[in-house]
Amino acid sequence: MSDRFTPARRTAGFGTSIFTEISRLAVEHGAVNLGQGFPDFPAPTFVKEAARAAISADHNQYAPAPGLPRLRQAIASHWQTRHGVTYDSETEITVTQGATEALFAAVLGTLDPGDEAIVFEPFYDAYVPDVQMAGGVPRFVRLHPPAWRFDPQELEAAFSPCTKIVFVNTPHNPTGKVFSTEELDLIAKLAIRYDTLVVADEVYSELTFDGVPHVPIATRPGMRERTITVDSIGKTFSVTGWKIGWALAPPRLTQAVRATHQFITFCNPTPLQEAAATALEQAEGLGYYHELRRAYGARRETLRAVLEAAGLPPLPIAGAYFLLADIARQPFADDVSFCRHLIEKVGVAAIPPSFFYADPRSAPRLARFCFAKSDEALARAAARLKRLAG
Repeated sequence: MSDRFTPARRTAGFGTSIFTEISRLAVEHGAVNLGQGFPDFPAPTFVKEAARAAISADHNQYAPAPGLPRLRQAIASHWQTRHGVTYDSETEITVTQGATEALFAAVLGTLDPGDEAIVFEPFYDAYVPDVQMAGGVPRFVRLHPPAWRFDPQELEAAFSPCTKIVFVNTPHNPTGKVFSTEELDLIAKLAIRYDTLVVADEVYSELTFDGVPHVPIATRPGMRERTITVDSIGKTFSVTGWKIGWALAPPRLTQAVRATHQFITFCNPTPLQEAAATALEQAEGLGYYHELRRAYGARRETLRAVLEAAGLPPLPIAGAYFLLADIARQPFADDVSFCRHLIEKVGVAAIPPSFFYADPRSAPRLARFCFAKSDEALARAAARLKRLAG
């Protein structure tokens, strides 16, 4: 085949997502999958019934490209109730193919070649490829364990006249960090000073623990007009396969998101958008969010005890549904070799977090375990992880 048919240079080095690779290995070796972040238990009945009803009611044709008006209004109402901030459902909310597409549409719609984007590391693995595919340049700022704080001077030094975007992921994947109001205000001050945008990934917005609040950076002074907030129903309602997400932004930034969205997916499944609207409309009245945090808090404590018993002390977290475990005492060269051994010899899958660093060799020696799993799966993992302690 001619060299002309090789992959585009912009995709060089992308490879296969670590989540896909670990899940493949887990299936191959029959491992309990505590790697990829998806629940293995049923979605709420009221949400599934809403999808069935929407299909039966023949809501099965194309939706408007920005999303069903009912769903956009439900998102706006949810934000007003939760955060006291008003978004116009017609001009400031766009429904996307999950948060992944919302992130890509936001970056592609706002970043020009040569623009820079600040990324806190460790980072969710989509941010850097999104920036690179837009022709941008990522600049990295390290979060330091165990509290995963950043150095304010290091953050300020990362800004330049070329900075266009700052990614803020809170609650944070993979660390479980919830950015404090003080940290958000520092980021906001620098974003305003350097006239940059913020892309806020908040897909774990309903999953915080120990009374720690989730504070969207768009609610901080001067930030609503320069923030694109991304969220979805996948993590909150245990329907990661539905891929219904959204972006909230002021009209000019919404125009940028929609300009790219219309040529990425155009629109998203109509009956699932109807069901997502029902989920947002009914969840609070059903006490769903309180029960969600209670159930995940219990799973967190279960997995924490399992890891400690296996000699894998977990780091503290305040949000999301992952625990990072310290593997420094394990006799392996790095997190990749440890996680491979864990799958092949122990029968439990975890994610090596070095893949979430610009230089994997500089990553602390940790492994990421997901507790969005059934009690039965966590019990099977506990029985297998005893082999490490023994």
